[in-house]
Amino acid sequence: MSYTIWITWCALPVVGMMFITRLIVAAALGLSFVAASSPLSRRVSHETRRSTPAGWYPVRRADSDVILPLRIGLKQNNIDDIETYLLDVSHPESPNYGKHWTPAKIAETFRPSTDAIDTVQAWLLDNGLEAHRVKLSASGGWLQANVTIEEAEHLLGTEYYVYQFGEDAGDDHIACEGGYHLPEHVAKHVDLVTPTLHFDVKPRKGRTLDKRDGPAGPARKIGQPGFGTGPKTTGQVKELFNELANCDEQITLDCLRALYDFDYEPIATKKNSLGIVEYTPQAYVPSDLDLFFKNFSQSQVGERPTLISIDGGFLQTDDGGFDANGESNLDLEYAMGLVGKEQKITLYQTGDEIEGASFNNFLDALDGSFCTFEGGDDPTQDAVYPDPDGGFQGPNQCGGAPLSYIISTSYGYNEADLTPFYMQRQCAEYAKLGLMGITILYSSGDDGVAGNGDLCLETDGTQTETGKIFNPSFPGGCPFVTSVGATQVSPGKKVTDPESACEQVIFSGGGFSNVFAIPEYQKSAVETYLAKFPPPYPHDIWNATGKSRAFPDIAANGANYVITVQGEFILVFGTSCSSPVSASILSGVNDARLALGKSPIGFINPTIYSTAFHGAFNDITNGTNPGCGTVGFSARPGWDPVTGLGTPNFPQLLARWLALP
Repeated sequence: MSYTIWITWCALPVVGMMFITRLIVAAALGLSFVAASSPLSRRVSHETRRSTPAGWYPVRRADSDVILPLRIGLKQNNIDDIETYLLDVSHPESPNYGKHWTPAKIAETFRPSTDAIDTVQAWLLDNGLEAHRVKLSASGGWLQANVTIEEAEHLLGTEYYVYQFGEDAGDDHIACEGGYHLPEHVAKHVDLVTPTLHFDVKPRKGRTLDKRDGPAGPARKIGQPGFGTGPKTTGQVKELFNELANCDEQITLDCLRALYDFDYEPIATKKNSLGIVEYTPQAYVPSDLDLFFKNFSQSQVGERPTLISIDGGFLQTDDGGFDANGESNLDLEYAMGLVGKEQKITLYQTGDEIEGASFNNFLDALDGSFCTFEGGDDPTQDAVYPDPDGGFQGPNQCGGAPLSYIISTSYGYNEADLTPFYMQRQCAEYAKLGLMGITILYSSGDDGVAGNGDLCLETDGTQTETGKIFNPSFPGGCPFVTSVGATQVSPGKKVTDPESACEQVIFSGGGFSNVFAIPEYQKSAVETYLAKFPPPYPHDIWNATGKSRAFPDIAANGANYVITVQGEFILVFGTSCSSPVSASILSGVNDARLALGKSPIGFINPTIYSTAFHGAFNDITNGTNPGCGTVGFSARPGWDPVTGLGTPNFPQLLARWLALP
């Protein structure tokens, strides 16, 4: 059967470039248009989606009198120039390198125009909403009003349905079907409207998948944004090794130090900071940390991360075992172990055990202009506090969380789970953090060119286990984060031998975004790869335009890690390993710069792709990242969509960053 996929280019003003919309099949959407609600302009389609995210099913029309917290994200002023602004403080050849912005400057620069506010507000009033119901957020970025389903359907020319996840009737979610519409004169001032198409749904305790979560484990509870993103395990370690000769069988702290020549004693410990993000019910076990440190870093027995509770985040103890403790134990044992006793780690524990949290809840706590009470979230998707189900009774945290200079997150979604506007809005927030000097790392995924859960795309955009179209990840595909892939010490190889792309239990996530255009800093590297090593696949199963954001950016070992869970040593695999390890190594660079009175490294991508950093990473040239019925892409000399630029060479990175102002 032949089919055609269109890659449609849209001028979406979130990162100041052309963005690639998600895959659109050559067929009409079949949506009915409601008569325009304004005499000034015709109604146009604003956002559409071809399919519902995997696992969600419509069960009935939403009742007309149900109240929706309608939020309209206004197009931000100067957002077209955000990449230029970010390059100005992040590119090593810029005279303003390292001159990061203050939060106040960011808020002032990107506040929407008065024209945008007035136009959208007038549209709402013209359609029968009383003035007292329409409120402008403190940041000026969002207009909000509580409306009925009937009013929302009239405003947006759409129909709302109640969706459920799998067979769990307790996880109702309200969203519109197919797409929604805005008057043409209004649409040009709006990024997105929520709640509409978006399924960035907060995880709830007890929801399970009806499929295996990877080669080595049964179905898991979802304890974080997305699913299928946690580390995978092959089970208990029968005999514990801690010798460099055994790094092909068991990775420990000493193996990683040897692999990346990471030997550094922190100096600026009171200035430097490294953050690890976890989502409840995922939680670390203190006794597990002590058991790990007793064997691999004895001076750290008794050491704990500094816990920052966001929206009721706490170390839950009701659930235990690999599903509940594996991710957090892994992240902290290796991040803390690598940076050593003197450098403190900040743990951003996000969400209570009942309501949970999403990435937006975490971003709220870092940046007050992104908060729920200012319209930054969709309360039908992101966790809302006080918890309506009896959990945390405090308010959503709005700003105030300490900003770590480097933040690592080992969770993610598939791009197909979300809508382009939604991802672009969130991606812009990562750019703003970069402007403030924050380095954001995300794991690239564990299923090669497939998405989480080994799901691929069908021609109609649905995600299935039998799909053939590559399924990129998010936020790993956002051009303003650093995406981290995975490598391995191959069986029988020495720790001094070159690593390969990870092909044990997991495959390094990588490929080409269907949403974000290629950033300026990456063009040369990607063009070189595509010219020298063109992937041997039909252009209708991957984004072969050469104009899309490619990932990952870097990589680190992600196979055979020894961790402790509930008093036992087990082996784990995943980009969940490689992201915190990379963050720890980069934290050493930050420490050295801060000790000399220099700025933190901030958004690193323009720097690491520059000619000044050629050879600063260990180039990985072996291995592939299979998925979607293919062997995936191949690791090749230079950048590649399997291991990026390669793994850290700490002495080289340190020397080159210290040479910068």
